[in-house]
Amino acid sequence: MGSEHTAKAFDTDLQELTRLVAEMGGLAERMIVESVDALVRHDVALGQRVVAADLEIDNMQRIIEERSVTTIARRQPMAVDLREIVGAMRVAIDLERIGDLAKNMGKRVAALESDFHPLKLIRGLEHMTDLVQQQVKTVLDAYTAHDLPAAMGVWKGDEEVDAICTSLFRELLTYMMEDPRNISFCIHLMFCAKNIERIGDHATNIAETVFYMIEGQQILDKRPKGDTTSFAATVPGT
Repeated sequence: MGSEHTAKAFDTDLQELTRLVAEMGGLAERMIVESVDALVRHDVALGQRVVAADLEIDNMQRIIEERSVTTIARRQPMAVDLREIVGAMRVAIDLERIGDLAKNMGKRVAALESDFHPLKLIRGLEHMTDLVQQQVKTVLDAYTAHDLPAAMGVWKGDEEVDAICTSLFRELLTYMMEDPRNISFCIHLMFCAKNIERIGDHATNIAETVFYMIEGQQILDKRPKGDTTSFAATVPGT
């Protein structure tokens, strides 16, 4: 009877952890969308709200970590059960980083004072954001449902995001060479594109965590990456 009670208590702990990760994921998704909306519409107040939301996401990551450690100490889970808890902690870390990247974009809104807003560049950034936000949503659903094929679809889709990022980067360079007055705006947009690409990398990390939780090992295949060498070399901090 005692072991049955322990198993039920562990299941409850695990459900609570999964719920917290899902809630944190919803907040991260909202931050991605709102940070780019704020940039596109030059909505400084919305940008500031995204920056403020980062404190909440940081706090949620701490709660998930503390609950995970407490559950391990109390229940002493083995094998697959332990992987579930480690998985929740790993996903929370990636979501916290996604929050940081969205916050960085939110901070840039106030700095974008230029009247120069070429539609082609804005549309490119929006398309890239839609793709990455969908990846984050799909991989979080895959985490909750233990859906390995869906997670692997996200893992393989990272190349497409890299390709859009590189294409956008080339457009930005062209605009900068055409008119030096465009440089400030383009540099800000370049950082934002790089942040969105990094959010895509974190979605891929979460896909790898889902694989680890289900298969009990790391993915040994090389991660599919597009060629962003020219981009990475030009953007500081990569």
